Amino acid sequence: MEKHSWVIKVGDESTTTLQRRSDPFHPIQSSSLFSYPSTYGQHKYAISTSRSTCSSPLNFSDYWDVLKEIQNLRRNPECSTRNVRYMQMQGGGGDSFGGNLSSHLRFSFFDHQNDSREVPCGFFKKFPISDSDEIAMEKCESVVVVSAIFNEHDKIRQPRGLGSETLENVCFFMFIDDVTLKGLQYHGLISTKNSSGYNKIGVWRIVKVRKEDLYHNPAMNGVIPKYLVHRLFPNSQFSVWIDAKLQLMVDPLLLIHSLVISQNADMAISKHPHFLHTMEEAMATARWNKWWDVNALKMQMETYCENGLQPWSPTKMPYSSDVPDSALILRKHGLRSNLFSCLIFNELEDFNPRDQLAFAFVRDHMNPKLKLNMFQVEVLEQVTVEYRHNLKPSDASIAKKLSMTRKIVRAKPDLLHQNGSSSSKCQQYLATMWGLTNNAAKAKNEQLFDKGGSRNKSKKK
Repeated sequence: MEKHSWVIKVGDESTTTLQRRSDPFHPIQSSSLFSYPSTYGQHKYAISTSRSTCSSPLNFSDYWDVLKEIQNLRRNPECSTRNVRYMQMQGGGGDSFGGNLSSHLRFSFFDHQNDSREVPCGFFKKFPISDSDEIAMEKCESVVVVSAIFNEHDKIRQPRGLGSETLENVCFFMFIDDVTLKGLQYHGLISTKNSSGYNKIGVWRIVKVRKEDLYHNPAMNGVIPKYLVHRLFPNSQFSVWIDAKLQLMVDPLLLIHSLVISQNADMAISKHPHFLHTMEEAMATARWNKWWDVNALKMQMETYCENGLQPWSPTKMPYSSDVPDSALILRKHGLRSNLFSCLIFNELEDFNPRDQLAFAFVRDHMNPKLKLNMFQVEVLEQVTVEYRHNLKPSDASIAKKLSMTRKIVRAKPDLLHQNGSSSSKCQQYLATMWGLTNNAAKAKNEQLFDKGGSRNKSKKK
């Protein structure tokens, strides 16, 4: 099969493009997908990459060969092995979408030896979307690209580099809430008098989610389409999750083929650009105020350490890192990837939506093992363009309400000391990660987590 490679051409923030060293396959021009009003500013505040060259070029097969192969996979019933059974909603549903499961119960599902055993995987309450949207999602076969914007945190951007037949073979769904919908209506991107029953903005079918029936935290509502995509789209064989801060620059069929199918992987995800160990990400989350409840972060890490979380080492290979950049996730829907997605969703509901903290714990403890392709971060920078989040929230009352409920909760000292001695369950983890004595690791852990509640708030990562 003929191979082609793409290289990134770095210009200014609005002209960063990808070029292929071969004849083009007549890609659809992004300007023809949707015409934005000048007030929307969908291309403002792009973040340019610091790399002028690429040491890990990503090779793609011929577009038409990829299209044919993925179409054949859709027609082959042997490739549809989604045999995870899910716990069903009982009666009128529960108080929580995910079931509010205890740690002991959640961990009991990690070893999935019995395919007949039902796994908790959300949907203990109805996902609050329209019936027409649900029907459309069930009709989506083969490949689906999914994103979400809650509380108007980002802007909707059209993908670039789509092949001429891609829109006939790939579904694009964008989940939004009422706040985001009002912003889109304000800019004239969505009509308030739509007779078709649904809205589209370019390639994206817009699905409104009634978030008052879900979680108070918008980020947690975004976790549902991010990790339960296999349940929302039960007939899709492959999925691409892309954070709304990213613009896709390469055809999703080529990405799925290159990063998942050709690698015989269940899932493909980028390595984190800076961190290797889960605890590094946890400390950064506390230090840089990425999650307001530092005490809960510490309890989460201690729960994982107590139940076998280990720092990354070469013995974990072929897993090359414990920390991903989860802004782009490509999946082949099947037993292993679906199980992983269910298990990590349960962790996020119990603790917080910072998925990088639960990633390695779930991956390392689940059975059967996930076939994971963790590619270099520069590949992520090649195939997407990142933009800053919206600078001003559209709903000032919601922003004020969130700020009132997100006062920093510092880690309690009794998590580290009991009767005058160290009781940190992560002491051995830290000693191994840093190559320190246990006492030195305990002291450094206490110091770094404490900074999450007392750092200079004017400093931002």
